[in-house]
Amino acid sequence: MRSPQGEVMPAYADFAGLLDDLSIKSLVTKQAAAEELFRRLGITFAVYAEGGSTERLIPFDLIPRILDCAEWELVERGCIQRVKAINIFLYDIYHDQEIIKAGLVPPDFVLLNPPTGRRCTGWSRRTRSMPTLPALI
Repeated sequence: MRSPQGEVMPAYADFAGLLDDLSIKSLVTKQAAAEELFRRLGITFAVYAEGGSTERLIPFDLIPRILDCAEWELVERGCIQRVKAINIFLYDIYHDQEIIKAGLVPPDFVLLNPPTGRRCTGWSRRTRSMPTLPALI
């Protein structure tokens, strides 16, 4: 929210004004209310360690990460690049399986996995919908 020199970054200018009107006590109260809402709605994840599991809240910060246009463009490019990489990976898994032949992915991870297995092998976008990762953007 602030630059290394302590100045409010431009993307946060309007939001900083809202924060100036809130006390620390108010922010702590709002954070506790948000965490309670998350618990009630089940917005948690399990941590498996030493044979047991513990439910933890999804990390949440009342102060949002506000991206300016240049930052968003970087995130967007990264998301597009990763979706393309995953789709290329999936195409390879269901076709030539070069990644398996190279020993980078054990064959059992794919071939013995009931949701994927052999039933999707050879699917083509031209003939049917091949499983792909939906774009997250």
